[in-house]
Amino acid sequence: MRNPFDTPLFITSAPALFVVLWSTGYVGARFGLPYADPMTLVSIRFAIVALLLILMGKILKVPFPGSLSTYFHLAVSGFLIHSCFIGGFFLAMDSGVNIGIAALIAGVQPLLTAIIAVFFLNERLSLKEWSGFVLGFLGLVLVVLESFQLAGMTPTGFIYCVVGLFGITFGTVYQKRFVTGVNLFTGSAVQFTAALFPCMVWSLIYEPGHVEWNLTVALALVWLCLVMSIGAISILLFLIRRGAAARVSSLFYLVAPATALQGYWFFDEHLSPAQLFGVGVTVLGVALIGNVTEESLSETD
Repeated sequence: MRNPFDTPLFITSAPALFVVLWSTGYVGARFGLPYADPMTLVSIRFAIVALLLILMGKILKVPFPGSLSTYFHLAVSGFLIHSCFIGGFFLAMDSGVNIGIAALIAGVQPLLTAIIAVFFLNERLSLKEWSGFVLGFLGLVLVVLESFQLAGMTPTGFIYCVVGLFGITFGTVYQKRFVTGVNLFTGSAVQFTAALFPCMVWSLIYEPGHVEWNLTVALALVWLCLVMSIGAISILLFLIRRGAAARVSSLFYLVAPATALQGYWFFDEHLSPAQLFGVGVTVLGVALIGNVTEESLSETD
């Protein structure tokens, strides 16, 4: 079955769409975490998403993986990308980690992915592209510097951020290396199901399982499940499949600037000259890195 997203219009707009959707991820977390334990909220989210993706796979009549090795690779990548990355940063934010610190730590991911991809994926980057990764990170520093606060930062919160950083980094590389020829819906269903269990075990052991059900929590879950887990993450997996892992990871540089611009446009938040300059530097860095979808799609869904 041909990938329904494999159209010129979607391929062209997918990077920008991913950045916009991904940059709204803090919205659901900020609204949901005051009313629920972090891993309990993550577990509920993953359970809902897995069920929805299984239903979508059935409705669209797309096949589930046909081999145990594929299930294994999906489970590993799901654990890294979802359990470690999403769970890690939810725990960090619940521990009081400032969003500026979380964004800066997560911002190391594109550069770290580029370095790892050289050794594990045999990806080669030009001097111009390496310069783009460095510029992107410097621009990110300028964007988040004003919200960077060490007050309330705990070693535990820092560790959670690092777990999230390595989860999305190695998950991206692992996804590119081992997860091929799998339908996005059914493959993601397996990944979220695999990611659910470690998060659920964590919540049962370390959390009382508190959820204060109200409209805010319900809307946060709708946003996290539909917009983030099905929308943004599906686009991310599509981009990883289609392009070089290092180039795709460069899009994460644009998340913090996009979030800052949204705050300016919709919430009248102040943007300093340094932040505006940082946005420009980040955009320039990503532009130097190149087209994230330049590789042809060799798998069929």
